[in-house]
Amino acid sequence: MERKQAVRERIVDSGVTAVLRGIDATDIVPVAEAVHAGGVTAIEVTADATRCTEMIADVDRALADTDAVVGAGTVMDAPTARNVIEAGAAFVLAPNLNEDVIEVCNRAGAVCIPGVMTPTEADRAMAAGADILKLFPASTVGPDHIGALQGPLGDVPVMPTGGVSTENVAEYFAGGAVAVGAGSALVDYDAIEREDWDAVRESAAEFVAAVEDARS
Repeated sequence: MERKQAVRERIVDSGVTAVLRGIDATDIVPVAEAVHAGGVTAIEVTADATRCTEMIADVDRALADTDAVVGAGTVMDAPTARNVIEAGAAFVLAPNLNEDVIEVCNRAGAVCIPGVMTPTEADRAMAAGADILKLFPASTVGPDHIGALQGPLGDVPVMPTGGVSTENVAEYFAGGAVAVGAGSALVDYDAIEREDWDAVRESAAEFVAAVEDARS
């Protein structure tokens, strides 16, 4: 439980989880290292990649001696949750709510961040033992939806993902977010194509700076 609490705190302290989606297995480690060098300590490798468990394990090994925590995203069922946790994922995110995934995470001591949109989903997720709620897709409802959920449910921890950018991240934190998730707004895919890891790092650093400004 101490490990789980430490991972949760690292995600919240980081302020942003980098979503690494659609990245080749040969590029995943240098991308993760560049994003981490840019100041991101919570790194998500999506489970819809063909070699996702290998990629998670590779990133986990590469960043083992750093302050990074590595997790898996797009985990929509219990078998996938078991596989990614065995590969080294310290936290698990999903675009949907599946109580079986939450149970697997809790048994394994992994932080679970299921996807929710409505008060009913948020309430079910917290009752099942979720650690943080992933508001997804955040762009559909906007920053005010966080407060709309927290009004009747109390101070539930919400991490908006999907459409969060440097331009609007301050609004999400002002709305009550404990952290945010970001993919293409943080990860420079054009730079990845060029294998320009410095540019990948700079893009991540820009997002981290926006998060720090929003929280100051």
